[in-house]
Amino acid sequence: MARRCAFTGKGVMSGNNVSHANNKTRRRFLPNIQQTAMFSDALGRMVRLKLSTRAIRTIEHNGGLDAFLLSTPDRKLGVEAVRLKRTIRKAAEAAKEAAAS
Repeated sequence: MARRCAFTGKGVMSGNNVSHANNKTRRRFLPNIQQTAMFSDALGRMVRLKLSTRAIRTIEHNGGLDAFLLSTPDRKLGVEAVRLKRTIRKAAEAAKEAAAS
């Protein structure tokens, strides 16, 4: 997988280096992507993800991985995040049914 955040979709951007003499050369702006493991309460295990530091801060601010994914609409998430959200929702429903019976 390329340098792209699994949740926000933030990726590589391009632009110019501009010298004092106003010479322009192409360059790439790389996102701050970190390989991280976050704990999912519904799954009961660590999930390894490639996330931007902004996404990590947002997840922590919203109360953890499960709370962030369940409160965020699918259209704002990446493909990998939607797949993980579906898995978490199924695990949470199964735990709720097991507790009810």
